[in-house]
Amino acid sequence: MIGLADCNNFFVSCERVFRPSLIGRPVIVLSNNDGCAVALSNEAKTLGIKRGDPYFKIREQAERGGAVVFSGNHRLYGDMSRRVMTTLRSFCADIEIYSIDEAFLFLDDEIGDIGEFGRHIVKTVRRNTGIPISLGLAHTKTLAKIAARFAKQYDGYQGACLIDTPEKARKAMSLTAIENVWGIGRRNAPKLRRQGITTALELADMSEDRVKELFNIVGHRMWRELNGHSCISKEIVPPQRKSISCARSFQSDLYDIDEVKKSIVSHATTCANRLRSQGLVAEAIEVYVCTNRFHESLPQYFNAATQRLSDPTDDTSAIVGSALRALEKVYRSGYGYKKTGVTITHCTAKSDVTRSLFANPEEIARRERLMRAMDHINASPQNRHAVHIASMNDGGTDMTRREHESRLFSTRLSDIIEIK
Repeated sequence: MIGLADCNNFFVSCERVFRPSLIGRPVIVLSNNDGCAVALSNEAKTLGIKRGDPYFKIREQAERGGAVVFSGNHRLYGDMSRRVMTTLRSFCADIEIYSIDEAFLFLDDEIGDIGEFGRHIVKTVRRNTGIPISLGLAHTKTLAKIAARFAKQYDGYQGACLIDTPEKARKAMSLTAIENVWGIGRRNAPKLRRQGITTALELADMSEDRVKELFNIVGHRMWRELNGHSCISKEIVPPQRKSISCARSFQSDLYDIDEVKKSIVSHATTCANRLRSQGLVAEAIEVYVCTNRFHESLPQYFNAATQRLSDPTDDTSAIVGSALRALEKVYRSGYGYKKTGVTITHCTAKSDVTRSLFANPEEIARRERLMRAMDHINASPQNRHAVHIASMNDGGTDMTRREHESRLFSTRLSDIIEIK
């Protein structure tokens, strides 16, 4: 049996754990730079606000509805996610983390009353972390996703919905709109609706030949899963990433090249840190800059450039240097830049790299020791950017807007709640 644990309105729930007075009130969590609504409480949804709505367009609507607004506090959300996953592992060692707020559990068929066991998991996660979850239980991942959706929608399931018979599966699929099937999404749903396929059951009842005409191999697997055949394998080892990106929008447009450089250095440094944490090296780096498309009265500009690295590397200095050389190719004065980004590409495992004939092994070893020492010192939240390369100036000042950020209740000692 496969379970899909899905945290309910996860970012909103994280904020409510430490501020219970928010329960029952409209809550909105914004994206980076306070740009768009990325998480909404059910109460906020009733105001007519949708995920992805730009905040400047819904600000008055939110204020009229008494909504509480938060800037995304991803360090808090990441820590709360780890707590949820740790609790789930206490029930099932065989777990696949699918996203920050979802995980698949591969449960032993000899557990007994699987429905009651699922409800016990839901209650324990809520008790241990304060986060409400919905648990879908079925014989395939795709059906477990459908079950989790029902567990979230209907209180009668007490947080855990079990689909363990063909009859239950057909009933659930008949009540599931085609766009809500895992793997269909908004792109394929209109195509299927034009074919007269409006529910998951109608898709499941299609002939295999017809499915192969309409879908690729991934879609065919999803169809088989709807029919009770588990064929989406566990990601025991996450696939190796081929690229790593970091981008950011700014509170106000940047006209000073030094400020633009500072943002590129910060992005490149973040990418280099991620490379080392995953045991990878990169061969090339791409930099892009763009103006604010909402300022239609101002001149618009977008450009990107790629710079090859002399050797595959994870060294911050080498990556930053290449990023700045790429910036020189695309930067144009006179424009106000709203967003910059860096992507390092052609990533490979460090252990698979063949060094250049002219590479200096002693210098490479010295730089690797330096990077390890820098990462170790900077690992603590209190020491973030304590050690940085000279071109970062003040250590990577964050130029993004966070006007509504909550405290780091679970990871910063000074932000712990005081009981008086």
